[in-house]
Amino acid sequence: MPVVRVHESYHRAPKGLTAKDEDGLATAAVARLRAQGYHVACDADFDTDDRPATYPPSSASVSHLASRVRQATTTDETAAALTELAAPHDGVLTAIEEALTATADFYDGLGEPSDPRIARRLRYLADEVLRTIRTDLSDTRNQLADRHAPHPGRSTCAQEVPPNERERSAVCACPPPPRALPAPPPPVAIGLRR
Repeated sequence: MPVVRVHESYHRAPKGLTAKDEDGLATAAVARLRAQGYHVACDADFDTDDRPATYPPSSASVSHLASRVRQATTTDETAAALTELAAPHDGVLTAIEEALTATADFYDGLGEPSDPRIARRLRYLADEVLRTIRTDLSDTRNQLADRHAPHPGRSTCAQEVPPNERERSAVCACPPPPRALPAPPPPVAIGLRR
């Protein structure tokens, strides 16, 4: 169970467990942490080679889409990643809409005076704000898909090096990407406004 205090936070075992249950819980915690890649130093009683199956958090798939866009060298690659976000039936935004609607439905049944207002706000986010985002993102995706063009500042690196070079990282045959110009500062108002 998580314990959060002003200057520390930690986890503790629930109250009322037997010593055997506490040991099993500690061993399972060690196994789960190691399955996620953490180094865990523990007493020999809790040491285990078990690695339970782990599933990446749903945010990892969205982060992966962002990574694909960062690495994309063509408009088609970026359009493919954006398709997964804005797909009408199984896209990420559709899943967010479902979660907002389910939370609004939950609030409708709680019975506090502020609950209907919160439910309406959640439905507004699902119906209006997400619809605007989905429409803009779909338009952007369609424009990119219609271009069928490479990005002028990105290229696929083949990691080719001259035969006389010993290290691949020392020299790359790819041309350097063009330097991006800094964004101009925003315009400054000259006169006073009334």
